[in-house]
Amino acid sequence: MKIKPVLSHIILITVSILSIFPFLWLISTSLKGAGENIFAYPPNFFPTDFTFENYIGVWGKVNFLKYFFNSFVVAFFTVILNLIFSSMAAYPLARMDFKGKKTAFFAILATIMIPFQAIMLPIYLIILKLNLIDSAGAVPGYLGLILPFAVSAFGIFLMRQAFLAIPKEMEEAAIVDGCNSWQIFFKVLLPMVKPTLAILAIFTFIGSWGEFLWPSIVLSDEKMFTLPVGINNLQGIFSSNWRYIAAGSIISIIPIIVFFLSLQRYFIAGENEGAVKG
Repeated sequence: MKIKPVLSHIILITVSILSIFPFLWLISTSLKGAGENIFAYPPNFFPTDFTFENYIGVWGKVNFLKYFFNSFVVAFFTVILNLIFSSMAAYPLARMDFKGKKTAFFAILATIMIPFQAIMLPIYLIILKLNLIDSAGAVPGYLGLILPFAVSAFGIFLMRQAFLAIPKEMEEAAIVDGCNSWQIFFKVLLPMVKPTLAILAIFTFIGSWGEFLWPSIVLSDEKMFTLPVGINNLQGIFSSNWRYIAAGSIISIIPIIVFFLSLQRYFIAGENEGAVKG
């Protein structure tokens, strides 16, 4: 028996357990009853007073449906706009020849190195000047959360790699059939990069759903709070009840898990497709 593969698997399993352990501990805390000490030493991983009351209690005392709705609206339109704009920007970078093509591509890639915190202030001032904050109404409030993340350099890069992997013959055959650039883009190329679109949708949804910093800065009306901001408020509402906080955190993670599982068959295919050609 070869030792190297065994050691590799042991290391991978160990890292996986360490990565998932905080999530499992959160589930354990959320299922512990009021009579059980969650800060006991040595810690007790398995609940002795097993209960779902924490989920029922936090759902009844916090407006989760409104938080869910706000997060869903923001995440949905952020995903849709990313898929549209990223693919449209990547198409000419991958399939067309024009002056300054490489310069434009590398300039886009360079923005990946700029942390959002570095450009947060100018973006906030722009949003403020455009009156796209929650105090201006629901629609402007949503726009203020969506537009700064409507396109990403990562999405453009990922879609460009997917378009590069498509044989030129497919495009040439479409031209022979009389298709113009828009028809080639929508009817030929986009259907062939569905796995990459799915993986971009997954990453964008996870990022948008879990975004805390920007909504916490832009939002002031509790009716407009997204889930991360609303969950953060649990520390003030239930400052001594960590069971409720854990239950609320688990509830907020469920949509991400459902979304990923619904698209997981595209996940590996999309990753491989995006890494074929540089």
